[in-house]
Amino acid sequence: MGFYSRHILPHLINLTMGAGMLKKYRQRTVAKARGSVLELGFGSGVNLPYYNPELIEKYYAVEPDGGLLKLAQKRINKAPFKVEVLQMGAEQIILPDDSIDTVLSTWTLCTIPDIEAALAQARRVLKPGGQLIFVEHGLAPETRVASWQQRLTPYWKRCAGGCHLDRQTDVLLLNAGFVLQDLATGYLGRPKTMTFMYEGAAKPPAVG
Repeated sequence: MGFYSRHILPHLINLTMGAGMLKKYRQRTVAKARGSVLELGFGSGVNLPYYNPELIEKYYAVEPDGGLLKLAQKRINKAPFKVEVLQMGAEQIILPDDSIDTVLSTWTLCTIPDIEAALAQARRVLKPGGQLIFVEHGLAPETRVASWQQRLTPYWKRCAGGCHLDRQTDVLLLNAGFVLQDLATGYLGRPKTMTFMYEGAAKPPAVG
């Protein structure tokens, strides 16, 4: 890990993820979390103010980047509930099967290196009837935009902490065995290559 990744990128991510244009998405998505909550890609903790503390029984924050966790400390200290940090990748979550009511992901699935493994872990830890709630950016439906996303992704990953512009959130969830409960899509703004949003909820398949 070089100087840029250790000292500059965490601040850029903190600044970008705290942008006001994302606030309405965070408010809608995070407010749905309840029970035992596992947040994938906790980052610098920008979602913490949007939780309803009366609905949170336990809260686990998965984040592998020490620089982002350092930036998150003030928010963690102010949180109205206990934040248990799991400094690890989402591909290997050290929580029991069927132990989580809500898995939350906000602009995280684009960055996880082994997304299939991470979604398998999310499905494993969710209780029957639990849900994965998400807002992500990803592959656009327009052929021309999607083509540019695919061209730019190898270069964008290098400067944006592994972020993919061309992951299709709904397809990833379906391939991981989730059942989509609701899904809204659309552009947040420009550039279109970076602002096509997927917002919704998914559940593990019913057993029996």
